[in-house]
Amino acid sequence: MTGETTVSTAARIHGRSAQRRVLRALLDQLPTRGGPLLVTGEPGLGRTVLLSWAAGSFRTGPVFRLAPGREPDGAGPTPGELLAVLRAAARRAPALVCVDDAHLLDTSARAALGHAAERLPAADRVGLLVSVAGHRAVDPDFAPLPTLRLDPLTPPRAAALLDDATDGAADPAVRERLVAEAEGNPALLLALVRRLSPAELRGRLPLPAPLADAATLAAVAGGAHACRSAAAGDLLLTVAAAVRASDGPDVDAGLVLDAVRRLRTPSAGAERPGPPPEPAAVHGRREALPEQLAQGGDRLRFHSALVRRTVHATAAPERRRAVHRALAEALENGGRRLPGLLHRSWSLTGPAPAQSLADRLASAAGDGAVPAPYGLRATAYARAADLTADGATRAERYTAAAEQYLLAGRPDRARPLLAAARARAAPAAVRGRAELLRGLTELRDGPVGDAHQSLLLAASLLAGDAPADAATAALAAADAAWAAGDLEGCLATLAPGSPRAGEPAARPHTGAELPGKHPATVVRDHGAGMRALLQGRLDRAAAPLGQVVERGRTDHRPEALLRSAAAALLLGNVDAARRAGARALAAARQLGSETLVPQALEYLAYAELRAGRHPQARAHAEEGLRVALRTGQRNTAAHHRAVLALAASIEEDPDTVARHVTAALSTARRHGLAQAATLAQWAEARADLGRGRPFDAADRLGLLVLPGPGRGHFAVWRLAVPCFVEAAVLAGRHEDAAGVLTDFADWAAFGADRQAAAQLARCRALLAPPEGADGLYRRALDRHDEAGGDFERARTALLYGKWLRRRRRPREARDRLGTALAGFERSGAGVWATQARDELRALGAAPHGRGSGALTRLTPQQLRIARHVAEGATNREVALTLAVSTRTVDYHLRRVFAALGVRSRLELARVVGQAERAGPAEKTGAQP
Repeated sequence: MTGETTVSTAARIHGRSAQRRVLRALLDQLPTRGGPLLVTGEPGLGRTVLLSWAAGSFRTGPVFRLAPGREPDGAGPTPGELLAVLRAAARRAPALVCVDDAHLLDTSARAALGHAAERLPAADRVGLLVSVAGHRAVDPDFAPLPTLRLDPLTPPRAAALLDDATDGAADPAVRERLVAEAEGNPALLLALVRRLSPAELRGRLPLPAPLADAATLAAVAGGAHACRSAAAGDLLLTVAAAVRASDGPDVDAGLVLDAVRRLRTPSAGAERPGPPPEPAAVHGRREALPEQLAQGGDRLRFHSALVRRTVHATAAPERRRAVHRALAEALENGGRRLPGLLHRSWSLTGPAPAQSLADRLASAAGDGAVPAPYGLRATAYARAADLTADGATRAERYTAAAEQYLLAGRPDRARPLLAAARARAAPAAVRGRAELLRGLTELRDGPVGDAHQSLLLAASLLAGDAPADAATAALAAADAAWAAGDLEGCLATLAPGSPRAGEPAARPHTGAELPGKHPATVVRDHGAGMRALLQGRLDRAAAPLGQVVERGRTDHRPEALLRSAAAALLLGNVDAARRAGARALAAARQLGSETLVPQALEYLAYAELRAGRHPQARAHAEEGLRVALRTGQRNTAAHHRAVLALAASIEEDPDTVARHVTAALSTARRHGLAQAATLAQWAEARADLGRGRPFDAADRLGLLVLPGPGRGHFAVWRLAVPCFVEAAVLAGRHEDAAGVLTDFADWAAFGADRQAAAQLARCRALLAPPEGADGLYRRALDRHDEAGGDFERARTALLYGKWLRRRRRPREARDRLGTALAGFERSGAGVWATQARDELRALGAAPHGRGSGALTRLTPQQLRIARHVAEGATNREVALTLAVSTRTVDYHLRRVFAALGVRSRLELARVVGQAERAGPAEKTGAQP
């Protein structure tokens, strides 16, 4: 092992914020204590860059770099010698030791390093960063170390890296192809960029095929795909080939064994005759698996997706075809027709069309009776299109493949196929179908104005041959206009004469739907109801939308259930919306439709939000956000971010509100999402109001609710009026507050928001003279009792209690404020609960006594932080554990001290300990 001492600058790194937080925590603690950290990831993910960033970021002491040396095995330092060297390094100052590619060290050096890392005392102030390749299992010498694993970059992070590398010169379609082909591997992404000419990068010349060729993959893999023997090479290639027709990264070990046996027989065309391998060679009982493979139960997989792709791409073409032929025989023998046909198609020689095989492959892909995931059907349709000579049929099959990829949550795979379909002459119905899918893709992940135009074009192309698809396109165009806040466009799309009635499409969605047909009037009723609603005619909207809601009680298709949930929300029936959304979520999961899952969660989150159940809304939105980001639905993710911001705005966590608002607005502004933007801005203002900053809240909300060109989304701004009235009154802007009440009164009379009547009475009470306010507050509370909703009722009780206190009616004020405090605590509204406690203290009434029940006054986040601090954790350690900033921990801890009436960490530990020992009832803390 060789070493060098360096003083370097921090390396530039894209993404990896979570990993950098972990490294930053390690670096920040080195002045007081050290520790080891193992960094692992497949080739190309940036292990070396991350270590360089850490080395360049460390300023409080020397940085030592150890690298694999040339010593013969056994000639390196002993564990004791290496430990002594590391300890000596930190005698004068904290030290950072970086060991890159430690898996390349010889046996004795690996053992010495692992031994030293395990036994390095924390007091020695040495930070040890060890990097090992992730294409193989971690060496036993390093297995006990805490591990930081690098995952592939998310598509937005990869796109940012690409833009930086190309100065934004890549054509949008080329950009998306490159990001999809790299699969989150930054080194592969940069290698693909280097492979392209400027004309190819700008979309002026076709891209090479394949885009990631064998040489490029091998260069990034860096030899990680090499195998120790011909038998191991056959096993690796068979697993790599089998994964191509598998719904996931792993494959059945029995299938692999069967194919390898067939590969070794003359009938499989093998060039290497020999006895079939022992089962142990696959199952790992007597002969170890190749290091690139891992086994879990009866499944085999590669440690690294990049290495798997490289093994397949670099194999000799004849051998690769033989492996696919062997897999086809094994699958067909087991009755698995669709994957068998796929492997059969990959065993063909040359790119010439094979019409018979293409027809059989497309037929199997479209057979709803054949159980197959969407991704496999998509691959089969795309391969059938490649083997098809007729241009129109090829376009139709590319479109079918794109549809399946969209259902699988892979818009990155769908877009190139849609582009290929649109580039070929085809009937209007095929072109319309492609435009419909393109519009739906843009609606979920692109500028919604572009989606609106694509969907209108699709409706016109489909009107003659596929009226039901035309109706779907028209209604989706209205959805796009709605998301953009384009009221006129929405009304025009839904105008009489637009294609929206008709029978369902004859062609089934190959597994995307359950047996049976859509009711013929669903789309028509939904469109008619939306139009009446936008025109302010609830009397005309209630019947058709009610029919859509009612049909959702018996329909089991996720698409129909989503429409039912949407119609229920339009009518203000949040209970029906929640039921339909929950059923849509279950149906989408049962069908494996990743695309529909975040949409179902979006409706669920909105329903809970409208009902005032913010913790439940947050739970749905958190899951929806994860799935939306994973499936490339940035627009849907922005809506979930807005919901999360609204949920967080009633808690005591300003950092979380700001983070979600920034992320939501970033996408909303780029893609024209007026609805998501309005919700996010409302959340930001509501957080200001809750923290006692009415002037800021009134300024923000005034832009949303006051008349003018910048007014918020037509379906959202009225929801923010009660917050604006409260903020404006507190800020002395009574005239502005009174000016919006006429519109809000019309909204309350409309009946689509069951909280609006109570909120209207509360707003009028805020503006009323003293002799009229009392009765209005009481009327508002009565309306809240009818509508339900703890949070809104508690807000009214708080304002009423404040008013009573100012009128020197302390007993009544104490009752109202106590009710408000209980409602806020029940809702998890920590920031508003603080206001109620402050008002109670101003009356001389202690809101809670100290004792074993003290922890019930904390929010869930405060409770978690209090417990960690009581156990002796520093603020930075708590931040690292909970994945929040130290600022957030500081903020919450101050609130914890105030809520519990303690002045030190020692007192806090005593209070928490007493409460924890008091019994399970008090261990639950605040309502989740």
